[in-house]
Amino acid sequence: MELMDTGLLETLTEIDEFVWGPPLLILLVGTGVFLTWRLGLIQVFRLPLALRYVLNSRKAEIEVKGDVSSFAALSTALSATIGTGNIVGVATAIKVGGPGALFWMFLAAFFGMATMYSESLLAVKYRTVDANGQMSGGPMYYIKNGLEHKKYSRVLAPLFAFFGVNVALFGIGTFPQVNAIVDSARIAFNIPEVLSALAISLFVAFVTLGGIRRIAAVAQLVVPFMAMAYVLGCLVIITLNLEKIPETFALIVSSAFTGTAARGGFLGAGVMLAVRMGIARGIFSNESGLGSSPIAAAAAKVKEPAKQGLISMTGTFFDTIVVCLMTGTVLIMTDSWTEDLAGVYMTNYAFSTSLAETGGYIVTVGLMFFAFTTILGWNYYGERCTEFLFGVKGILPYKIIYILIVSSGAFLTLDVIWVLADIVNGLMAIPNLIALLALRKVIAAETEQYFEKLKLRGPEPKN
Repeated sequence: MELMDTGLLETLTEIDEFVWGPPLLILLVGTGVFLTWRLGLIQVFRLPLALRYVLNSRKAEIEVKGDVSSFAALSTALSATIGTGNIVGVATAIKVGGPGALFWMFLAAFFGMATMYSESLLAVKYRTVDANGQMSGGPMYYIKNGLEHKKYSRVLAPLFAFFGVNVALFGIGTFPQVNAIVDSARIAFNIPEVLSALAISLFVAFVTLGGIRRIAAVAQLVVPFMAMAYVLGCLVIITLNLEKIPETFALIVSSAFTGTAARGGFLGAGVMLAVRMGIARGIFSNESGLGSSPIAAAAAKVKEPAKQGLISMTGTFFDTIVVCLMTGTVLIMTDSWTEDLAGVYMTNYAFSTSLAETGGYIVTVGLMFFAFTTILGWNYYGERCTEFLFGVKGILPYKIIYILIVSSGAFLTLDVIWVLADIVNGLMAIPNLIALLALRKVIAAETEQYFEKLKLRGPEPKN
């Protein structure tokens, strides 16, 4: 069995290195750079406005089509992004790529904010209503309804939906999250894997069978609370190690361009490995360019596509530029990255050495909740992709399969899980990025029109 796992891992690793080679990295970051330029650094100059919208987004707009409020849509998107990528993914990136990976993760997220804005804008603009009366939107719809060349859209739209279902079932949505919950439950409470898997499956079934409204209700309750608790824990550790901040950030920047020498339990890494791990794990964390979060944005009760784009853009800001950066800073300043540890064990070590048992519980309990909400969010993404491919008749069979796969996620090795997730993530991003570039003029025109309206009616559009 071990030999089979080794052979499978080697094969998947080769595929992963091909998928996440220079072409995809350039396409991902390049799309973000281009959109940042085309939209006039929207993630910088319009971030204050976007944050104000988030604070006022709990109440759904009146007489506007949609399933949930903008805040609920953002919470659903964040429920799918704030998860193992923020805790396990950051640790994995630094363990393999060195501290420099954190720099490239931050840079990719900065440009990814413009990508996320554009994706969500298009998702609202081109959304439709399915046979059950629910909103359906996302890349598959703005590819189908937005691209002028139908011979391309007929291929790219179902291709994105197909990869989306696979990411939900075999990538971000299930295996990494279940594995993280099981590990955390064993570390903190000594709960057997079988019991954890059964409990997760039952909770997932209860919430997801209730549809987007129940998923959003859970996300609105859990995500803000757990994110604030985790960030507070990070801030306490950083405060306790204030004198190490200059050397920590110096190491992050220098390692990003010169590589990292072997140190302690760290084997060393070159610049290209730092770049690849930083961008890949950053995308895994915030999903900018992947095309998933816009599926949740399309369900928002909001009239202006650009407004939801601004609200959704803050998701990347909160997820990577705040939470991931704090996690990485804690791992580096506490020297946890040099220990012979990986994944959640590394993050748990960093918190435990600084905050004793309280720190360990912050990580393990936080990770359990984050991973659970990610499972819920990705169930919805896969559901919408399934609806696009097979119609509403495919939704219930998909949900049953999803729940069954969640049950098996506890019994795969961590290495195989991460590599498999990386592969399907990369494949999903390709048709979405092509569509974003093809629809660049639509994005720019919608943005210009929206901000022209704001000039006429003030900074807060009337509902």
